[in-house]
Amino acid sequence: MNAEAAADLSRDALIWLADQPEALGQFLAASGAAAEDLRARLRDPEFLGFVLDFVLSSEEMAHDFAAGAGLPPDAMLRARALLPGGDLPNWT
Repeated sequence: MNAEAAADLSRDALIWLADQPEALGQFLAASGAAAEDLRARLRDPEFLGFVLDFVLSSEEMAHDFAAGAGLPPDAMLRARALLPGGDLPNWT
């Protein structure tokens, strides 16, 4: 996977979130973005990293997205590592 594939996966996750009204509301609240801002942020690598951070913050959401997208379990983690902020150490 490269950075562009990671960004594509994150965009797919955002599209998936758009079909999950409750999760989308939580995402918008957490990100501070308005629904109309989402299209403009699709090319922002930092924002795309936040999308994956949000989906990965819930095991259920991460599982549902990965299963629906036909992704292997570690695909989102590998994608996240390629976006800005993804190389931070995991202290847990």
